[in-house]
Amino acid sequence: MSNPRVRKVADRIQVVVAEMLERRVKDPRLGFVTVTDVRVSGDTQNASVFYTVLGEEEQLAGTAAALESAKGLIRSEVGKQLGMRHVPSLEFIHDALPDTARHLDELLERAREADAAVAASAAGKTYAGEADPYRKPREDDDAEDE
Repeated sequence: MSNPRVRKVADRIQVVVAEMLERRVKDPRLGFVTVTDVRVSGDTQNASVFYTVLGEEEQLAGTAAALESAKGLIRSEVGKQLGMRHVPSLEFIHDALPDTARHLDELLERAREADAAVAASAAGKTYAGEADPYRKPREDDDAEDE
């Protein structure tokens, strides 16, 4: 989205959709929704609205249904607020990024615990050979090079 006009439209749509979900859409299925991003096609005909929902799978499914049923109302408000002749069609997409980030955090925590266990078992142990097994040039070779 290198076109500044398209980026501006996307940013405006994000604000309008977030305000609509907060104030005007009164669907009981709608969970605690956060609009994370909006991507608009170059011709501004389609807008993908990415969102996250706080809660479990049931809240996610209910929120998806609520967003789908409120799509027309939200789109008409987007058209009014943006003053565009051709209002982009809206597509709501669940943003999996926070879930992925949470999963990665869990994996990193497990790796830290495994590293700590290895460090604890290595405490007080000595190397079988030398501490640094790599060959180094001898100091008298360095003196001859000068």
